Amino acid sequence: MPATSEDSLFFIAVEEVCHRPVVTCSPDHSLIEMARMMKANNISGIVVAENEKPCGIVSLRDLRNLVADRANEIASLTVRDVMKTALITIHNSDYLFKAIFLMAKHNIHRLVVIDEFDKLTGVITDTDLLRIQTRSPLYLVQEIESANSLEQLHTIGKKMTGMVHYAVKTNADTQSLIQLIAHFNDALTQRLIHILDSFHNIRLPAGAAYLSLGSEGRQEQTLRTDQDSAIVYHDDLSSNDITEVRCFAERLVSALESVGVPLCPGNMMASNPEWCHSLSEWKQLIEQWINRPDPDATVHFGVFQDLRVLHGDVSFETELRDHICECVRSNSIFLPSMARNIVRFKPPLGMFGRFQVEKKGEQRGKLDLKKGGLFALTRGVSLIALEAGFMGGTTWSKLDRLHLMHLVSDHDLEIIRDAFTFLIKMRLSKQLIAMSSGRAVDNFVDPMVLMDRERDLLRAAFKGVDTLLNILKSRYQLDMMAR
Repeated sequence: MPATSEDSLFFIAVEEVCHRPVVTCSPDHSLIEMARMMKANNISGIVVAENEKPCGIVSLRDLRNLVADRANEIASLTVRDVMKTALITIHNSDYLFKAIFLMAKHNIHRLVVIDEFDKLTGVITDTDLLRIQTRSPLYLVQEIESANSLEQLHTIGKKMTGMVHYAVKTNADTQSLIQLIAHFNDALTQRLIHILDSFHNIRLPAGAAYLSLGSEGRQEQTLRTDQDSAIVYHDDLSSNDITEVRCFAERLVSALESVGVPLCPGNMMASNPEWCHSLSEWKQLIEQWINRPDPDATVHFGVFQDLRVLHGDVSFETELRDHICECVRSNSIFLPSMARNIVRFKPPLGMFGRFQVEKKGEQRGKLDLKKGGLFALTRGVSLIALEAGFMGGTTWSKLDRLHLMHLVSDHDLEIIRDAFTFLIKMRLSKQLIAMSSGRAVDNFVDPMVLMDRERDLLRAAFKGVDTLLNILKSRYQLDMMAR
């Protein structure tokens, strides 16, 4: 296959690369028969198929573990006894970008390729991808995992910006792209934590957790999302351990800034003592925010509700989320109060769909994509999800779940999803343009420099925001509250 340019990599269909005939075995084959097939074909993994459809997979690693753990059973075992059934598949018509994302996300080396009828058509490996493109994002994962200094991570962060630039330029799938950015950001932060531990003797003690909040908690970061984070620890942690917790938080926040992750202007970060508490202290704060939702409490809760444990004791995540849901259920005023705050952020559209731009100041003539759209969409969807009793996940996944629960109609789902996807993609595109020209990154866009189609899509997206705001007004009877 000829060399592939970076611009075109993301838009190559999987079937263009996946040419080798796939070697399969039956789930009823013995392990000995399966191993002989793998040896004869010189392959490191074999797909298990029934009726032309994949039903499992076995790798050399699986065989190694069997020899180590169940050697005296091997002769009597069948493939069905040992195969992994949780297959990660990709359709042959999907783009290579999706294959790269899935391998990076799940830390795997091969994907089972299926057609539109879910029948097996082949296998694509990381070797296939690396063969056609040496600057594949898979290389970034390997570079992150081998980095041993903050300087190296800073350089890798710049490479990630280049990868995203090419993906956006070739119109890669927005949701997969945002999730890939989130995956890289998580990997970078976790490697940074490893470097602090291994080379600087800075670590988070047992019984504590580092929380990602806001867009990072939702795994919806674009390239220059500010740090939003917190620390939680067990009530019985010793004073020495608490000192270590605070030292870890301060060093991590500083290190993240040094590799290119901006500080939060509102100081909602783990290094701030107000965002570093014991579990019982956090529960008390949550109760205060929910029982007295004044403007500050509303802002703090809005950031905190998307919490996700990125490092440390993962049990805190469930405990804090359960406590939030319990407090919300016992306070009938909270949800309408939060909804009333969200609907204040109206999309910047006037009569006849005309854009309402900033009238003065540095951003004169521009629109704020976050204030005019993304804020209301992310917070509004999270609020309805909270009422439905669940937290966590992206705005896309929350919408899908609300749709399955019949809390969002087919029609509204499409409108709101399209609005969110377009706005987050435009925000990312504008950030890339600003970074490439050396300008400060912000959330503003000048509608006059957009193409006609972009303006039409932006107008439609803002109307989608309005659709969600109307849902909130109706659901929480906000017009009656205003009287």
